Amino acid sequence: MEPVRIGVLGAGTWGIALARMLANSGHVVTVWSAIPSEIDHLIATHSHPNLPGMVVPDTILFTKELSQVCQDQQILLFAVPSSFVRSTAQKAAAFIPDGVVIVDVAKGIEPGTLCTMTQVIRSVLDAAGGHAHVKLVALSGPTHAEEVAKDLPTTIVSACQDLQVAEYVQDVFMNTCMRVYTNTDVLGVELCGALKNIVALATGIVVGLGYGDNTKAALITRGMAEISRLGTAMGCAQQTFHGLAGIGDLIVTATSMHSRNNRAGQLIGRGMTPEQAVKEVGMVVEGIHALPAAMTLSKMYGIELPIVTAVDQVVNHGADPGEKVRELMQRRKQTEVLHDVE
Repeated sequence: MEPVRIGVLGAGTWGIALARMLANSGHVVTVWSAIPSEIDHLIATHSHPNLPGMVVPDTILFTKELSQVCQDQQILLFAVPSSFVRSTAQKAAAFIPDGVVIVDVAKGIEPGTLCTMTQVIRSVLDAAGGHAHVKLVALSGPTHAEEVAKDLPTTIVSACQDLQVAEYVQDVFMNTCMRVYTNTDVLGVELCGALKNIVALATGIVVGLGYGDNTKAALITRGMAEISRLGTAMGCAQQTFHGLAGIGDLIVTATSMHSRNNRAGQLIGRGMTPEQAVKEVGMVVEGIHALPAAMTLSKMYGIELPIVTAVDQVVNHGADPGEKVRELMQRRKQTEVLHDVE
């Protein structure tokens, strides 16, 4: 396809890994960061401190001006942490051209509003006015930046209610190393992206406590059952939870050495406080930010989330992790299969 002009907002590991991949596919890529020193480092070294061995292509343009990264682009890639999506969108709104395709790769649910990240961006653009033709896509899946930066085979989901827009993003991002699928269930894809981080925290905690693969497998499986129950109650498609954005992303986040949530959980399981664990990881731990919204949604929809609730008790209420595992093991008897009742 013809080269596409793409502005990347955010110079973290995921933003830079995708910028590199897109530039190597022949697209015209401009990267912006709210932190001027990040741009200075990228220009000076053509490397990222958290992606060792990756070379940033000379063709990527870098800027400290939000207007420059937004104007005259065909795609804007939002790659800032979830807690900064609203403030970034508010600052960028005046420069975002109507008709552009915004691709969000941040995963989270905003506390208070309970908005997903594409919903946050849409609300900001609607408030600003003049963006009626902007299309929003959630790009999510089992995609650690560290592996994408090495061109290791990776799959991802382009989610938009407008299938043609989802397919356009599919075409732009797909190459020999990145295989892209489409999905019109945007809410389901984004819900998976936010809540799987909490289950990954839980999996890390049990590893830190010294439990084994059986325990990890149980948490991953039952954790996805919780996410699926909540999501279907919210009107999402069941298939989404069985797909790449669902179980696929949960598997990689709950088991990989690259996972910040998994690492933070392990440190908590070994006795650190959540605050100490986040400081030790040194990057944003999205699962902790997702807990308030998950607990609110659980109450709103009347869906029991035992694993998510246990993580919330440990992270936000000082509960003992080992005791929470024992409580989960001693819950009332359940069946995996829900039979229809006449």
